[in-house]
Amino acid sequence: MAETVDELTVNYIDNGVQTVKELDKKVLTKGAWATVMYRYQDWDRAKEAYGPDKYTIRRYQKRNGEYQQKSKFNISSKDQAQSIITALQEWLGD
Repeated sequence: MAETVDELTVNYIDNGVQTVKELDKKVLTKGAWATVMYRYQDWDRAKEAYGPDKYTIRRYQKRNGEYQQKSKFNISSKDQAQSIITALQEWLGD
């Protein structure tokens, strides 16, 4: 388990294969509750290659000195990511 926000990751190794590869992360909030957005790729066993970029936003709560994931929202496609960007830009007056 991660004790600091910097240690949080979506990297995952299963039977010696990195099935989730974190490409980047942005810490949106820190503290007792942390919000982190990740860019990552999943390993496609059939193709023996990583798939397209994916995105997820995760919320963590720090309890007993360690962060525990409490919720997540997976952005399902580049189109959905662009729709989120567009909506936020409209709301923020950009």
